[in-house]
Amino acid sequence: MNRVLAKALAAFSLAALPLLASAQLSGNAALTTNYKFRGQDQDTLGSNGNFKTSAVKPAIQGGFDYAHESGFYLGNWNSSVNWMTGNSIEMDVYGGYKFKGGGIDWDVGTLGYIYPGATAGNTWEIYGAATYANDAFGAFTVKYSHTVSDDYFNYAGNKSGSGLKGSNTGYLNLGYAKAIASKLTLKAAVGYTNMSSDIEGLGYESYVDYSLGLSYDFGGGLALAGYVQGANKGSAYEVTGADGKTLSPNKARFIVALTKTL
Repeated sequence: MNRVLAKALAAFSLAALPLLASAQLSGNAALTTNYKFRGQDQDTLGSNGNFKTSAVKPAIQGGFDYAHESGFYLGNWNSSVNWMTGNSIEMDVYGGYKFKGGGIDWDVGTLGYIYPGATAGNTWEIYGAATYANDAFGAFTVKYSHTVSDDYFNYAGNKSGSGLKGSNTGYLNLGYAKAIASKLTLKAAVGYTNMSSDIEGLGYESYVDYSLGLSYDFGGGLALAGYVQGANKGSAYEVTGADGKTLSPNKARFIVALTKTL
């Protein structure tokens, strides 16, 4: 090897050691009976082109996170999906900065939702969150996400030339978690999706989603959760298949999920 190159590589390795030593890389994997995003089913299309009406639509999920002690982080999360023709996976990429101030845990960042084979659904958001945790009352989190891409999950049909915009769609979520017994945690959340004016002009309505359930920690990063999740305004999102059966992705479901953190 060229001596100059060897010295350069050695210097780079030494410089990188403090960065690696002060960072943490973790992974996660999950199997769930249904994947809902903001209260809506993410697996709706059957192999025959009709819409699935069954409650159980299993999804495999997983990703990794890189967190530096400075507060900066990067991550990737993926899930099997089936709500757009030509696509079978959702790939999320995100990055941000976490810090503490005034007794609050703050988090600001950006997140992209990518759908290979169906790029019309690609969406990009920026977000900010604040969490207050208290041993007596539990943890409260408020998070707001704001769409900065031209469309919001293809609702406006921007990429197909509709001339409409999904940008400025906003999502506000309030979450709560409280340990109620040894290894058992109560989790609840309510969210509000404020669709852009162009999307509402197409007949879609802004709506409220909700989630309520329990999570049991087996230890070693393994947890099992069971919860009810759904949303209102279901008729505004109802679809009808070629077989005449109708489906609202906002319908409430009881979901079971097994997760493993590495």
